[in-house]
Amino acid sequence: MATPPPDTPQPSSGGTLTTDVPARLDRLPWSRWHWMIVVGLGTVWILDGLEVTTVGNIAGRLSEDGSGLSVTSAQITGIAAALYVAGACAGALFFGWLTDRYGRKKLFMVTLAMYLTATAMTALSFAPWWFFTFRFLTGFGIGGEYAAINSAIDELIPSRFRGRVDLIINGSYWLGAIGGSLLSIVMLNTDIFPKNVGWRLTFALGVVLGLVILLVRRHVPESPRWQFIHGQGDEAEGLVSSVEKEIEEEKGARLPPAKAKITIHQRASVGFGLIARTVFRKYPRRAVLSLSLFIGQAFLYNAITFGFGSILTTFFDVPTGNTGYYFAVIAAGNFLGPLLLGPLFDTLGRRVMISSTYLLSGILLFGTAWLFDRGSLNATTMTACWCVVLFFASAGASSAYLTVSEIFPMETRAMAIAFFYAIGTAAGGISGPLVFADLTKSGVVGDTVLAFEIGASLMCAAGLVAAFLAVRAERRGLEDIAAPLSTVEEEATSVSAA
Repeated sequence: MATPPPDTPQPSSGGTLTTDVPARLDRLPWSRWHWMIVVGLGTVWILDGLEVTTVGNIAGRLSEDGSGLSVTSAQITGIAAALYVAGACAGALFFGWLTDRYGRKKLFMVTLAMYLTATAMTALSFAPWWFFTFRFLTGFGIGGEYAAINSAIDELIPSRFRGRVDLIINGSYWLGAIGGSLLSIVMLNTDIFPKNVGWRLTFALGVVLGLVILLVRRHVPESPRWQFIHGQGDEAEGLVSSVEKEIEEEKGARLPPAKAKITIHQRASVGFGLIARTVFRKYPRRAVLSLSLFIGQAFLYNAITFGFGSILTTFFDVPTGNTGYYFAVIAAGNFLGPLLLGPLFDTLGRRVMISSTYLLSGILLFGTAWLFDRGSLNATTMTACWCVVLFFASAGASSAYLTVSEIFPMETRAMAIAFFYAIGTAAGGISGPLVFADLTKSGVVGDTVLAFEIGASLMCAAGLVAAFLAVRAERRGLEDIAAPLSTVEEEATSVSAA
């Protein structure tokens, strides 16, 4: 008998399983259990926002004499920012693979623990190489969170709420940004803390917040969708049954029966070859869409917002201790975007909302660049323009994670998120801060305008791609959008073709 080619789907020793678990999860009403998921998983984005904003706001202080580190502002917004993003890309790929193989719950505990350790070590920095090393490792932990958390969110939240919940959770990054901005105001006040102490305490407080999240997250369960595919059908059944019982007691009414079932071959893991062929050969249009969305938002955010504090101090003479006030304002605009626009992704639909948020933010950024070039802006009006731009851009950026996590088969979900995040972020998030640091430190208005225009162009290009290629995933079950590779019908077709 001929041997099947590598990565050809093979039934595992777990055998065939028919289950209604996905349909049962999607028909659940909103409950306290879902709020627990939101709090337990969503709060990590607050940490990420706190991290990125803190470093951006303390860049000026770290470059001053007496800070305890011999670094320049350009090194902080350039090298340190790029290393943080590079770490996030590497961590996403590494932990994304482990997440699909070993489960969502194990990995979102491991990655948070890694973040906590690296952040604590950053607070103890005594030399630039130490600071840069642990910025990379902090990003490594955060990148792993992106893959594990987005996978778990979409697999646990009912389909009719999935769009708004995913956007709001990803948008909670900006609550951390607000906290980081306001925190930096206090920590950079030399009347309260010495120059070489305040910025260290800022990182230390991030560790405290992370420990609180770690305690809350212990109660977030494994994804039943992951369980029934990976030979844990009884565990998936038991978990969903307990959740249904809890919700029926909370609502005081019986849940309606689930109407759909799926038959799958249980398996232990899926090879990289099969994942790559599935994403790029079976879903090439979706791959182009995902890459476009991630590159556009990554360049805009990682290239420009990392340097917002430098723009204020370089062009508008804002003291380093006051930049936090301005950033808190634009962070609030960023959070309001997903919060207010999120429900429209489930009603008007993905294609309309994704394309419009990307296009609007790009066009408005072009307008901001034009006003800045003319000298028509001051620190306050520049901040107001950024608020409007990022109100739409934040919803669009959050939808990139939502899109990738729901349009590819379940077995590839975490790895797909990791891959497109890593490629898109490497293109816009690593090169962006390095290029932008040079453009802003020059003090030439035209250089900064050029950076704005590049970010705006990429956002508009991604919006046009979404207008043609976005998948109508609103209010649909994940298994309807992309059937699992382990379904009996899919496997029969794949083996026959091989």
